[in-house]
Amino acid sequence: MARKDITMSDAEILAFLEEEPPHVLQVASTGRDGFPHLAPMWFVVDDSKIVFRSFTKSQKIVNLMRDPKLSVLVEAGHAYSELRGVMIRGEARLVTDPGFVLELYGKLAARYPMTGSEPVALAPDELEAAFGRHASKNTAVVVEPVKVASWDHRKLGGAY
Repeated sequence: MARKDITMSDAEILAFLEEEPPHVLQVASTGRDGFPHLAPMWFVVDDSKIVFRSFTKSQKIVNLMRDPKLSVLVEAGHAYSELRGVMIRGEARLVTDPGFVLELYGKLAARYPMTGSEPVALAPDELEAAFGRHASKNTAVVVEPVKVASWDHRKLGGAY
């Protein structure tokens, strides 16, 4: 089958990115030496864009400050017939506003087990107590897509 036969629609991509349990995002930035720097990250989808956070002094953020180009990948499946994924080549829009970062922490905590063994929606005071001291030391990254590739091998119907 042709490549287009397994491509996901925009709606399918969004549903895949928002699946539960949530996937892990692989983030590739470019190091000073020109080599890719790859890191797994938790993420949310906000306004149809992938958003994640990291400490401002982390290597990925330092790399993105120098060169905002990045690639991100979300994938799932074990058998060939189950493989699904989305790869986005884009530009990082870096957000250092502590309020935005704290709100992102809340969205991440509701999606991933950041404060215990299960995800939890935090009240504003709980959010501030858990992550308020970290917000000013973090940078949020909004992935602004330039090129999106997707695949869903389930559409092959078991064929190779």
